[in-house]
Amino acid sequence: MKTRREFIKKASAGALLGSGLLASCTKKGAGGPAVHTGQTLKWKLCTTWPKNFPALGTGANFLAEQIQSLSGGRIEVSVYGDGELVPALGVFDAVSRGTAELGHAAAYYWKGKHEATQFFAAVPFGLNAQEMNAWLHFGGGLGLWDELYASFNLKPFPAGNTGTQMGGWFRKEIRSVGDFKGLKMRIPGLGGEVLRELGATVVTLPGGEIFQSLQSGAIDATEWIGPYNDLAFGLHKAATNYYWPGWQEPGATLEAFVNRQAYESLPSDLKAVVAAACQATNMRILSEFTARNNEALQTLIHKHNVKLKRFSDPILKALGQASNSIVSSIAAKDAFSKRVFASFDKFRKQSIAWGEVAEGGIGQARALVF
Repeated sequence: MKTRREFIKKASAGALLGSGLLASCTKKGAGGPAVHTGQTLKWKLCTTWPKNFPALGTGANFLAEQIQSLSGGRIEVSVYGDGELVPALGVFDAVSRGTAELGHAAAYYWKGKHEATQFFAAVPFGLNAQEMNAWLHFGGGLGLWDELYASFNLKPFPAGNTGTQMGGWFRKEIRSVGDFKGLKMRIPGLGGEVLRELGATVVTLPGGEIFQSLQSGAIDATEWIGPYNDLAFGLHKAATNYYWPGWQEPGATLEAFVNRQAYESLPSDLKAVVAAACQATNMRILSEFTARNNEALQTLIHKHNVKLKRFSDPILKALGQASNSIVSSIAAKDAFSKRVFASFDKFRKQSIAWGEVAEGGIGQARALVF
């Protein structure tokens, strides 16, 4: 009887193992300690956005919900908006140190860490949202991004895109390049460096401080994102000149980054959960911006009498020349930045050629019909 019981016990364990049930109880992540999957991991997600802010804050909420749902509740994620756990611009360090396991932001906020971070968010006259996703996933961009963030104990993922942004809100009209001289404007990243080159005073502010600064006259102009978020912030109440195109951010990628140790300690299936949740968030946020910007632009123009204006060709050419100079100088600073720029620029040139035939071509065709 004892021999029979031992046989049945071993056979049952073998059946469970073969079906994956026993294997799912305890797994070991690559490079990390054994993780008992019955244990619920409690993660903190801190963002640079105001809590529940449309598309950005709610996008971070969606990311948290996806991780929790896809993991079957094995990872619970609590979301903290700007200032709730750390200040908006303290998110990078908080996740790097392990104060939080996960962050949601935009990489150009971290140019003080390394200039090359900006290439993974937005480059003036660079790639649009569709092209950024293509470069990251199929042009080598994500591998370079991962290499850079590894030195800060972080694992990055694209997790949203605003699409092409607007050129900004200005209290006064911009009739010539000279009008940028002395202008105090909130504009982050490489776009800010370009305007600084043209004589502007560049101010970096988190989203939650923009409206008050513009309304009080502490700044003369600001760019934020586009009609959907700009309307939510009420920026039309502080300035009425709304310029396009968004030369500074043709497709701003948003990021999720995970504390590297926390990520590496996960079993392979939970690593896949994090990646899948980021990918779903990437698509959702871009889709939401595209849909809501359509509606919000009409509201701004027809309900709030906002003056929609295009930057003149001479202004765009001057901005483009300054941009080329700035980006080239950053690429020359160190070997890694040079590698990133070479990859980015090669992909941009290919994208321009195809884009003129594809999206550019259908855009012209629709204009003829509609």
